[in-house]
Amino acid sequence: MQHATEATVLGNFDDAKFRYAGVTSRFFRRGDKFFVRTDDAAGRLADHEIKYTFGVEPLQQYLIELSGGRLQALSISWDSRPREQGGQRWFHLYPNERVDHRDELHWTQPAQNWNFMCADCHSTDIRRNYSVEKSAFDTRWSDLAVGCEACHGPGSRHVAAPSKPYRVGAGEDRSAAEMESCAACHARRVQIDEGAKAGDPLMDHYLPSTLDEGLYHADGQQLAEVFVWGSFLQSRKYAAGVTCGACHEPHTQKLRKSGNEVCTQCHLAAQFDTTTHHHHPLGSAACVDCHMREETYMVIDRRRDHGFHVPRPDLTQRLGTPNACNDCHADRNARWADAAIVRWYGTERRATPHFGEAIQAGRRGENGAVAGLLGLLKDQEQTGMVRATAIELLARYPGEITEAAIRGSLADDDSLVRYHALLAQQGMAPDRLASLVAPMLQDRARTVRHEAARQLTMARAPLDETARQRLVGVLADYERALRLDLSRAEPWLNLANIKLARGDLTAAENDLQQAIAVEPRFVPAWVNLADLLRASGRDAEAESLLREALERNATAPALREALGLALVRQGRKSEAMREFEAAYRAAPEVPRFGYVYALALHDAGQVKQSLRVLEEGLQRRYDRDSLLAVAAFARDAGDNLTAGRALQRLRAVNPGDPALTATQ
Repeated sequence: MQHATEATVLGNFDDAKFRYAGVTSRFFRRGDKFFVRTDDAAGRLADHEIKYTFGVEPLQQYLIELSGGRLQALSISWDSRPREQGGQRWFHLYPNERVDHRDELHWTQPAQNWNFMCADCHSTDIRRNYSVEKSAFDTRWSDLAVGCEACHGPGSRHVAAPSKPYRVGAGEDRSAAEMESCAACHARRVQIDEGAKAGDPLMDHYLPSTLDEGLYHADGQQLAEVFVWGSFLQSRKYAAGVTCGACHEPHTQKLRKSGNEVCTQCHLAAQFDTTTHHHHPLGSAACVDCHMREETYMVIDRRRDHGFHVPRPDLTQRLGTPNACNDCHADRNARWADAAIVRWYGTERRATPHFGEAIQAGRRGENGAVAGLLGLLKDQEQTGMVRATAIELLARYPGEITEAAIRGSLADDDSLVRYHALLAQQGMAPDRLASLVAPMLQDRARTVRHEAARQLTMARAPLDETARQRLVGVLADYERALRLDLSRAEPWLNLANIKLARGDLTAAENDLQQAIAVEPRFVPAWVNLADLLRASGRDAEAESLLREALERNATAPALREALGLALVRQGRKSEAMREFEAAYRAAPEVPRFGYVYALALHDAGQVKQSLRVLEEGLQRRYDRDSLLAVAAFARDAGDNLTAGRALQRLRAVNPGDPALTATQ
């Protein structure tokens, strides 16, 4: 990130024009300043000064300052690649969509706000300083770009002992300090607190993602923009103690060697950089082409997968995951590629179990899903990220065995595993929750402590005096962290939930109103506020609120469902049915909407239609509630064959499901 000057701006501001979604934007200069004339938040053309540049290659973005100290990233970017590579042009980051001023992805919206979305990684020691009273940022930093202290920690340590190495972090474990320092920006994560210093435990300030569907393929390969750390944590290199610095020189941002030489620092060239290993003509492909597949993000930014995967076209056939062989040999299929792998390396690779098979089964509710996930969770050779993902998926499958396995992970050495084991305890009886979760208030990871405090507060769990005092302190820290940036709706929602648990309905209502004010498109705030109004006996207000929400978010199925439920409570079932159907039609891939619609149909006596909706949904995606509804509705209709098939499928996926015992 740099100030916009003659030296830093790469884009063509010589009265250049770019047309997108019916809007012609013009890039021009006034003296030594750079401007763009483009659509604003109201859809009107206006002149905006470029305050900062963002990035250099392969693209450069531009930041515009709006009212309230908001720096917004323009979605029209400059392709800085050479012209012969297709560069030296303006392009839009969402070329296949029509993003206008009403869209949540428009450059004026919160999703493109630098203060919240970008600053923490692209500048040093960021303090957002958002004022609720002024609805404005007063964001401060120690270095506009990524400075020494971003990785090495406070410069005061170096000043105090200039003759000593200015290393990353202050602890003894340099490898861990390096990895966690890099992870702060190179992981797909949520920030939970400001003020991270080099060497701090990652989960004191951030919550990394697991191998979530939509972010990663089932076998752990990158799918969405995940920023490499999560991929590297799955690798054999990480397990062997290799760190980022083994390949990357952090100060030049270059590789330590060029081409295959970066790999042959560790891997013997005589063994691996030969045709007997890769079976391709020398020089026709590099190590990274087979072991670090590329994905393209932001239209032109090609990034390699840092999981260092062995090509597995056999998994492509079973799981639908990509493989490096067919990236190059696109005219051939995975069966052809797999045959080549077997011919060169034998069948050992194909016979080697891969965690992706259990992850895929857990995601889709396939036969043996629970057994496979339990196997991953118990396998200490699997990385913490894989085991945390297994817990996340196991939480969908109730049963004594799964619940016991997850409880056992509350004491795991890996903080991410403990966090997801803790997350899975939600909904437990308050007294049981107290005994299991209260000790987690002393966990070494702040993220875990905060989640423990949240659950104990929401459940109003009975605690002894020592635990109660401990909860007071951790909860205060959690609330402090939430208040660091109230420019977004989610912290307001979480604060409202705490106040609801305390019985302060007025304060909770105010927080939910604030959530809606800062992010009118944040659907959970509307739904929760409607629930609060209903609980207060204000059903008419709740209905009115939901109709207002739909005017602003016409396509949100969760609002349709919430309105339908509000109408049911008023006895207006035919009107509710229309809302449930609209929610289902808007998002048929979400099991809950089909399930609720099917319940309404069954209640109205439309049993066949209800079963059809449920079975159509189950063809798209496994859902326990839908399976149990099919079993119950079919049995009541005298169709024992259909009911039996539904329970048989449930048993094949999760033989320990308590519903199977209840139906015997």
